[in-house]
Amino acid sequence: MTSASPPAPSLHQRRRPPNAAELAGIPWLGLLTPGERSVAIDALRVSEAAPGDFICRMGRPVTYWFGVIEGLLKMSSEDRLGQTMTYAGLPPGGWFGEGTALKREVYRYHVQALRSSLVAGLPVDVFHHLLDHSIGFNRFVMNQLNERLGQFIAARAIDRMHTPELRVARNLAALFNPALYPGVGEVLRITQQELAYLVGLSRQRVNRALDTLEARGLIRVEYGGLRVLDLVGLRHCEL
Repeated sequence: MTSASPPAPSLHQRRRPPNAAELAGIPWLGLLTPGERSVAIDALRVSEAAPGDFICRMGRPVTYWFGVIEGLLKMSSEDRLGQTMTYAGLPPGGWFGEGTALKREVYRYHVQALRSSLVAGLPVDVFHHLLDHSIGFNRFVMNQLNERLGQFIAARAIDRMHTPELRVARNLAALFNPALYPGVGEVLRITQQELAYLVGLSRQRVNRALDTLEARGLIRVEYGGLRVLDLVGLRHCEL
């Protein structure tokens, strides 16, 4: 009789201190004073999330403020009937959950890895310490909250759009938000299947929508990703 293999270590158990290259991918560290930065670096932890791993689960108490260094995550929720609504994709440079961390509430959404991703976490107690002592950190979090509110309002509107091209355009524009996701730049590394998960459409419909947007000169499909040629056009196009 063979013995059962031990369970794989959890995301929390796999955490470790970040290295210098990983710290360079955290946008708010540069806004801190040397003393504040030292406190943050000592507390920060990173972990490798496999596809399908949950970083946050609905109903769980907040323990960390999280950010994406590499990879792609999905933020979503489920209603009582099991219907899923996707609020946002979370590409590199994106930090999320500041509202939950501020109020020390339970999570009202799931955050799940769509591909292998490197996720950073700042303990919620250190998050509050920086809020109490750092002007630069406060400004960053306030800007996050403001941008996130606009993103969620837009997500509600996108969810009601029946034109695939518009849904894809608006979702892409959200993923290229330079304030929320400074690590993306002009090229987003994403597959059509990953984009389909975020938009809530089939891969085939997403592919046709991308062809339309490319023909309009708004994007260019490149190997392994998408390049935005006209971000304002993506945000305001009517198809």
